Amino acid sequence: MTDQTEALQERIAHLERMVEDLSDVVARQAGDLERLTRQVAMLMQREATREADAGGGAYFADERPPHY
Repeated sequence: MTDQTEALQERIAHLERMVEDLSDVVARQAGDLERLTRQVAMLMQREATREADAGGGAYFADERPPHY
């Protein structure tokens, strides 16, 4: 083999490794995204239930609490 062929094979091997590594990263991030999406949905449902149970009263940061 020529030096050029060996250099190309070496570059291809490095690129294949990089593609495999990136594929692993993307797969892990997809799992993380699915998990976080489920958690956000659960938290939104929990907050909606809490707001419904509270009677829908709105709290504004610039209002004084009723005990003042």
